[in-house]
Amino acid sequence: MRLERCGPGDVAAVAAFLSEVDLTSSGLDAPGVRLWFARDEQGAVVGSTGYEVSGDGRHALIRSVAVNPAQRSRGRGSALARFALYRAAAEGATTAWLFSRRSGPFWQSLAFEPADRHDLAHVLGETHQVRLFRSSGQLDRETAWRRTLTDDGVR
Repeated sequence: MRLERCGPGDVAAVAAFLSEVDLTSSGLDAPGVRLWFARDEQGAVVGSTGYEVSGDGRHALIRSVAVNPAQRSRGRGSALARFALYRAAAEGATTAWLFSRRSGPFWQSLAFEPADRHDLAHVLGETHQVRLFRSSGQLDRETAWRRTLTDDGVR
């Protein structure tokens, strides 16, 4: 899966894709969001991955990891998640966090453990996604996960 960095002209297509797979599409163009995506041969978005970093750079909020349903169960989701973990670690993050109510087993396979959502919100409170979840009341319905990052992000 060849990844492209999401630029201003790509945000609408990636947002539409994330909405189709029932993930948060808000704030993709926020200054702190790092986002990549993959297209199929026809140019349709079929995968995405990204993260936001805390103000001190030590924490990364993994977000927008998604694969087109027709292309799942081929290791693509794991590859996309590992890409984000690697990039976040390369940027200096030492801990990765995320919200996921439905995909716990997937994230556990990547060494994530259950975490307190309020701890996540504390260390990543300035990120777009946390601010959105707080203001909408969604934070109290979320399930949080975390893992320590290594130099290569994926061990």
